[in-house]
Amino acid sequence: MFFLLSMVTLYTLSALSGASAATLYNCNGPLVSALPHSSFQSSSQSSASYAAHNAKLNRRDGAGGWSPMVTDQEPWLQVDLREQMEVTAVATQGRHDSWDWVSNYLLLYSDTGRAWKQYRHEDGVARFVGNVNSEAIVQNKLSHPVRTRFLRFVPLDWNPSGWMGLRVEVYGCSYKSYVADFDGRSSLLYRFNQKSMSTVKDVISLRFKSHQAEGVLLHGEGQRGDYITLELHRGRLDLYLNLDDSRLRFSSRRVAVTVGSLLDDQHWHSVHIERFNRQVNLTVDSHTQQFQTKGEGHSLEVDYELSFGGIPLPGKPGTFLRKNFHGCMENLYYNGINVIDLAKRRKPQIHSVGNVTFSCSPPQLVSCTFLSSRSSFLSLPSAALAVGGFSVRFQFRTWNPDGLLLSVQLNPSPQKLELQISNSMLHLTVHSSGRQKSEVFAGRRVNDGLWHSVSLDTRDLQITLALDGQPSSTTELWEEVEPRSNFYFGGCPTVDCQGLTPAFQGCMQLIFINSQPMNLSHVQQGLLGNYNELQFDTCSIKDRCLPSLCEHGARCSQTWASFSCDCSGTGYSGATCHNSIYESSCEAYKLSGSSSGFYFIDPDGSGPLGPTQVYCNMTDKKVWTVLSHNISAPVTVQSSSLQKPHIMKFNYSASAEQLRAVVSGSEHCQQEVVYSCRKSRIFNTKDGSPMSWWLDRDGEKRSYWGGFLPAMQQCSCSLEENCIDMNYFCNCDADADTWANDTGILSYKDHLPVSQIVIGDTNRTGSQAVYHVGPLRCYGDKSVWNAASFYQESSYLYFPTLQAELASDISFYFKTSAPSGVFLENQGLKDFIRVELSSPSVVTFSFDVGNGPAVLSVKSHLPLNDRQWHYVRAERNVKEASLQVDQLPLRFLEAPADGHLRLRLSSQLFVGGTASQQRGFLGCLRSLAVNGVSFDLEERARMTPGVSSGCPGYCSGSSSLCHNRGRCIEKSNGYICDCSQSAYGGTTCNQEVSVSFDRESSVTYTFQEPFSVMQNRSSQASSISSDSRAREDVAFSFVTSQRPAMLLTVSTFSQQYISVILARNGSLQIWYHLQTDRRPDVFSPVLSNLADGRLHRIRIHRVGRNLYLQIDQDIHRKYTLSSDAELILIRSLTLGKVTSMDNFDEEIMQAASKGFVGCLSSVQFNHVAPLKAALTNRGSSLVTIRGPLVQSNCGALAESTSHTLQDQPVTANKDKEQRDDGAQKDLAVIAGVVTAVVFIAVCALAVISRLLYQQRRAQRSSSSSIKEEHRHSVYTDYRTELHLHNSVRDSVKEYYI
Repeated sequence: MFFLLSMVTLYTLSALSGASAATLYNCNGPLVSALPHSSFQSSSQSSASYAAHNAKLNRRDGAGGWSPMVTDQEPWLQVDLREQMEVTAVATQGRHDSWDWVSNYLLLYSDTGRAWKQYRHEDGVARFVGNVNSEAIVQNKLSHPVRTRFLRFVPLDWNPSGWMGLRVEVYGCSYKSYVADFDGRSSLLYRFNQKSMSTVKDVISLRFKSHQAEGVLLHGEGQRGDYITLELHRGRLDLYLNLDDSRLRFSSRRVAVTVGSLLDDQHWHSVHIERFNRQVNLTVDSHTQQFQTKGEGHSLEVDYELSFGGIPLPGKPGTFLRKNFHGCMENLYYNGINVIDLAKRRKPQIHSVGNVTFSCSPPQLVSCTFLSSRSSFLSLPSAALAVGGFSVRFQFRTWNPDGLLLSVQLNPSPQKLELQISNSMLHLTVHSSGRQKSEVFAGRRVNDGLWHSVSLDTRDLQITLALDGQPSSTTELWEEVEPRSNFYFGGCPTVDCQGLTPAFQGCMQLIFINSQPMNLSHVQQGLLGNYNELQFDTCSIKDRCLPSLCEHGARCSQTWASFSCDCSGTGYSGATCHNSIYESSCEAYKLSGSSSGFYFIDPDGSGPLGPTQVYCNMTDKKVWTVLSHNISAPVTVQSSSLQKPHIMKFNYSASAEQLRAVVSGSEHCQQEVVYSCRKSRIFNTKDGSPMSWWLDRDGEKRSYWGGFLPAMQQCSCSLEENCIDMNYFCNCDADADTWANDTGILSYKDHLPVSQIVIGDTNRTGSQAVYHVGPLRCYGDKSVWNAASFYQESSYLYFPTLQAELASDISFYFKTSAPSGVFLENQGLKDFIRVELSSPSVVTFSFDVGNGPAVLSVKSHLPLNDRQWHYVRAERNVKEASLQVDQLPLRFLEAPADGHLRLRLSSQLFVGGTASQQRGFLGCLRSLAVNGVSFDLEERARMTPGVSSGCPGYCSGSSSLCHNRGRCIEKSNGYICDCSQSAYGGTTCNQEVSVSFDRESSVTYTFQEPFSVMQNRSSQASSISSDSRAREDVAFSFVTSQRPAMLLTVSTFSQQYISVILARNGSLQIWYHLQTDRRPDVFSPVLSNLADGRLHRIRIHRVGRNLYLQIDQDIHRKYTLSSDAELILIRSLTLGKVTSMDNFDEEIMQAASKGFVGCLSSVQFNHVAPLKAALTNRGSSLVTIRGPLVQSNCGALAESTSHTLQDQPVTANKDKEQRDDGAQKDLAVIAGVVTAVVFIAVCALAVISRLLYQQRRAQRSSSSSIKEEHRHSVYTDYRTELHLHNSVRDSVKEYYI
């Protein structure tokens, strides 16, 4: 298919060979050197010898180039090429033998010299790099050629020790142009030689320009229901195409493929359509959309004619009337036929409808751009009006949801009129004396980037506002008004504007005051009104969401100056939704302290696959990832044969790509196939051919039923040599009339999981089979401990070039004793990316995408070359860069506005060193991943001198020596676990730290000031943004029967707070009060009663607006906050009763007054464990304890009870896995049980005899002693509980704090 499309493309290029010289060779001739003096214009000139016509490359005429006047605030140099040319490059030079040159400039182009468009490179950058001296020539090739007549060079920066000086050259060639002009009521009809035209391939190409957002460019249809329509709609291009699809033929709903944006800008846009059968490529400018048409047909059947420019004859079956095209078309080709050339030569195939001319009319509309949302304005005087009142009309377009459009002072004073965009609506306000005001609203989403027409009229004590021809809105005035001063459009000087509304940022055109048009050219020349921060003769609007730079399907929204990504529902976070919010494996969840349960994992991290839900079974020795499918119950099969087999397809909870990623990233995977049979063979006993089989993940047929040796066509009993009949490789092949079993474990990873099973021998009398395919189960994360050791400074590992043009994230662990070294580096021609240890306590992330080197550094207060593992994560995207080291504050650096976006790399990726073999890294690296792809360091290290696979040391293995965020620290003769960042204690950070509270108990942890870890602030250089993303991580367990109850409260000095309470009904409530002028956000994730005396685990994680919550082993729930504000100046965290309740809501105050009665365990807030701090630092000023507080093992006891209940199904599964060990094993087990029962019975008789003897002695004791024992029973229970408390308190001494 793609080969055929390539052939279509070649056919297109050959057809257009006469239309575009740029597609031929050598379109790079000089176009300026032979131009006359009259082709040069400028905004000003220092003197006659500095005139614009002296600005030819390498010429020394006059003063040796062009220089504007020193007072010229908006200088430009303009070149008229005399006719339309294809421009492929430009070159600049400074003024000869001087200190005058331009170092950066913009390039504008125009057909007429009136409406200009700013040239942008393919990554959206408009700035061109100029000169560094007066003589060297700097040439800039255009990433996409432009066809134009006029070029304008606009200097931005120049030599600070001199002035602007410019000589220029333009390179390109001429091209043949066929143009047709349509006035909105005309069209061209291309009529076929026969009744209908049926094509399996089509190539249509054209260029167009229009100032209207609506209009049909192309339409054709057939009697059988086929149609093709190319339509300009809301400034975008829609293609409707149907090939014999009866569903669309009789449906009024047609689905369009949409490409492009802002196509109504009066500038040329190219369209190219390629179709072969149902495969279609639609290209508008540089954006291509590939799709397949719906329907059964492969040919497009059009009757009689194709119409260009509109639909002249409405009423045909299937025709839907649209507005005709108003504008110009150029070089219109249909399957190699030059339609405009035929029309111009009046050939009979072309019929002209209406007034079609063959030259483009010059644009009548000249717009201006308001550049700044703070200081732009246009001041215009009021035109005289014979009667009272005034009227204003204009058009505008913008992306901003707020902005001042019009402001004017009114008589009688002190009245004032303001027209503004507020929350994407038009809002008209008339302020009178005092606080009286009249308001009118109109429109919705007027910040959609389209042109909108506004009409404002004040007559007859009324003010009328109309938008886009819709019914007007009217409000009454108290008296006749008239303008007292100039009209201010877009904003006004500070002295005249006291409002809080930002200035308008966008474009305006067709401004009329009292029905008189305002000449913007006169404004620019200083002959009319006044202005500030305006750009004339162009509308510089840009669609920053085309193409969308938001990842993973996130929704893009924009303002005039930037764009943002809504990551809701994507499973990703960050400025461009690049970072997965989920761990990559169950192994990673366990390392973060999680227990068994359902989790979402993202096996390729920030890659394209997306998250999937799995069950993580975290045992003591292994962490199992379990992926289930749609067939959970055993399946019985009868009446199947090889001719009509039973076929069952398995649909897993993950996609095929996700399954492949999970399997390839695991150390071991397996899948159980339980197969029971009666007179049903697996293999044909005569020739050994399979009668039942299964398909692997790629759909390949497999006939082995156990083990990891795919070449062996046999069952598990043959591998274990315990088949019932050793003459066969499977128990079922004995073909007995009794039930047999051929259960096996499939463990060859490259074939897993089972995608389909086929049963073919159950059609005989008495034949039957029962099978069950278990879930896919994997353990081990190969990437977590994949490590390499570097012991020579000149050694490195090399990998293919990073694919990181628009976004990249790099993460790894390192440990070293060296003071510095480069972790990784990748270079391009000019661009580069590098992560290094620049000093013993500083990690640096640096890169250059064409905007100059950017540097991010994180400094640790402790040395990082301490031979311990440290985590590094560096990310760069089109909006920002970030660097994370361990748990230190995350550092951010915003990308420059309208800068280069793409990181262009060409060399190999060097890991552990550089291409120069200098500043290499000495130490260990592990878990290196880039954009979710793990790098196999061990494999590459085995073949590289100076590098060895793996990393020596106790803390370098895959086993989790320290749990629950505990950090493994190497020692000379072993290791210890640093539990200071964990809420748990013990030698391996796995012991619960629990405390029993009563109603008056509370623990308050006061944060030190400044507390940089909690506030995520930094004192680094001002060039680097120190503001971090607002985030909290909260985890704790509790047991209580009280409701309502206060669990946890975090408060700040700025009246913000977070509260976690149990409501009156026992349900969990989470309160976030981040903005004091708004109501708090309240979330009730479950309505069930959690005050049930059982242990419940709560995990809360916030990133910006996104709040993620997990209760017990339930799946993560996601909520959206109303604000992404961070907690400013955290004051304290309180567990239990809260006595100071300023600015708290009533429901929280009720819970706070009740306190908490029960057990709190393993409380973690970010990197602080307040409960643990209260027990181990009782004398600290940071911890305040009120009321009785008793250390307990209640959390551990509840945990063990919970695990006993949770392990029942796991135990059942293990029993199920072992139930087929054979009859011999069953007999052995039965015999052992009988022996045990006899032994227990003998012991029981001895115990009973002893009890009877003690009972006789007890009867002799007095009744008073019985009462005394009853009186002390409660005290004995308390001593037992106290003994448990003391045992846990003794274990506190083992904490490594």
